[in-house]
Amino acid sequence: MIFETKPAVVGHRGFGAGDPLGYRENTMDSYLAAVAHGLSWIELDVQRSRDDQLVVRHDPVTPDGDFLVTRTAEQLAAYGILRFEEVMAALPADVAVNIDAKTVIEDAADPPYRRTAALLAEALREHRERRRLFVSSFDPGLLMTLRDRRDAIGRVPLGLITWVNFPSRHGIAAAASLGLDAICMHTGTLGLRLERPRPTDHSIEPVIDVAHQAGLEVLAWVPNPAEAVRLARAGADALCVDDVPGVLAALAGSGQARR
Repeated sequence: MIFETKPAVVGHRGFGAGDPLGYRENTMDSYLAAVAHGLSWIELDVQRSRDDQLVVRHDPVTPDGDFLVTRTAEQLAAYGILRFEEVMAALPADVAVNIDAKTVIEDAADPPYRRTAALLAEALREHRERRRLFVSSFDPGLLMTLRDRRDAIGRVPLGLITWVNFPSRHGIAAAASLGLDAICMHTGTLGLRLERPRPTDHSIEPVIDVAHQAGLEVLAWVPNPAEAVRLARAGADALCVDDVPGVLAALAGSGQARR
């Protein structure tokens, strides 16, 4: 089991994407703000730098437009971009971390030992006994590499992220066939942001039910408070949210508080 509470509320990039209430995403202030609001899970993004360190940022480029992979971790620190190890050292030990692993185009050509998957596998080996971890990625290749290194990373759970409005019938089938532990679907995939249902879509409850039958936990990303309540009632295991206070209040007010 990945998420012990149902639904677990996961702080997207900490306290939310962008800078909600002045807490800039993927910073220690943002992570600690999420924890201060009662979250036991935070999500962060990792990529590799030129000197083969994992750094924490969502966008593939610096604020000046340079690709992260062309700059060292020290150079990136000048922009306030944290090293993954810094975050792991600073977070309270009881805070679980959902690592969204971002591969780079250089992973296709660089030696395997330099690729994001290899660097992350080493980091997971170091931290797997220290806190609860969950790795998700849009890149099934990275997930397969980690799956094949279970001897090194242990039973760190793995989840496939599918893109905005990506059909659930493809994503759930893929995650199950790949032997993963979770499927991470955008709210648009579940039809919550469409003006009218697409004829090929399934409704939310059957989607989540099939995922559970396949042994997958379901994380829905970036629902607003009303959508979070709908997803909680449908049986979603986790909600990765931008509006932490709003979602917590909506769940409590609806009787769908974490349990």
